[in-house]
Order: sequence, then C-alpha cells, then structure tokens
Amino acid sequence: MTAVRQDAWTPDDDLILAETTLRHIREGSTQLAAFEEVGEKIGRTAAACGFRWNSCVRKNYEAAIQLAKAQRQKRNQAKKTGAAHRSHDIMETEAGDGMKPASAEETLSIDAVIRFLRHWKGTYQEMSRQIRHFQKELREKEEELTRLRKENEELRKQVDSVESDYRTVNDDYKALIKIMDRARKLAILTDEDDEHKPIFKMDANGNLERVE
Repeated sequence: MTAVRQDAWTPDDDLILAETTLRHIREGSTQLAAFEEVGEKIGRTAAACGFRWNSCVRKNYEAAIQLAKAQRQKRNQAKKTGAAHRSHDIMETEAGDGMKPASAEETLSIDAVIRFLRHWKGTYQEMSRQIRHFQKELREKEEELTRLRKENEELRKQVDSVESDYRTVNDDYKALIKIMDRARKLAILTDEDDEHKPIFKMDANGNLERVE
C-alpha cells in the first residue's frame, strides 16, 4: 500500500500531475486513471491528486488540455477508420451465429461512469477532510483571538491604573516641591532676621547695653 503524504504540494509534484493527466487525455484514458498513476508515483491518494488538479493545476494548462483533446479525437478517428472493416466482419460472423454483439462503447461508458463515481467519491472525502481541517484551524484562531482580546483588555486596565498612579504621584511631587520651596524661603528670611537682630551685653553696673 502506498504511503499517503500529508505535506504541501511542490512544483515538481504539480508538473508530474499535469504531464500524466495530459497524456491520459491524449490517449483517451480517464482522468481518474491519471490520478491513480500520479498517486502511485508521488505517494498520494488519487482523491488528493484529483482535488489538486481541479482546484489549482488545471487552470494553468487550459490550452494544453484543448490540444490533448484534439489529439485524442484524431487518434479515435484514425482507430475507427482502421477498425471499421474488422468490426463489420465480426458483427456479421456473430449475427450468423445468432448472437447479438455487445456494445463496446456501452461497456466502456459504464466502466467510465463507475470509475468517475469512485473518483468523485474520493475527491469528496478529500474535500471533507480538508474542510474539517480548516474548521479546526478556524476554531483555534477564534479561541486565540478571544484570548488575545481578553489579554488586551487586562493590559488596557493596567495601563489606565498606572496612568492614574502616575498622575497622583506627579501631583504629590509638585505639592512637595512647593512646600520645600516655601520652607527654603522661610529659612532665608529667618537667617536675615537673625543677622539684623540687635545684640545686648551687660556692663559692670548690671545695665544692658547694645552692641553694634
């Protein structure tokens, strides 16, 4: 059983997918057969290859697809022309034996429908898996966004609180500066008053006299 890769598609993977799918188109095969072949080569499921082709790679090869279809049509016309006489002889032989020939186109059509349905079943499963993956990522992102919003609200409250504390401290600091300034001025005035205050001393008779 081929290991199923989960890593991202590389340009080489896309090129292998495009070349193989175009070859199958030219040869008249189905795209599902191409996806199965590519899956075996690069280690992915046919559904993953089909999803990648239809969602990303196909749009880059529209001109090549049309050319491959034209080449397929020419091949089919050449085969029909070369096999027309052989088919006629075979049908006459079977009719002579009383047998009704089986329709090759009808058998091929039924087989193609079955393969097509299997392919799209796989594609649907792959798409469902990717949708579930994206939904999980979306839930995780929403939870992360909710957490970040909560943290942002808490940080905003902390900033508001710090700004309020800063204004209070700043007001207290200004008030303290004013008090210190008044105290300094009072101290200067007190020193000046002390310098101009008269000085007295007692003489020998016990009387006070002013000393200049």
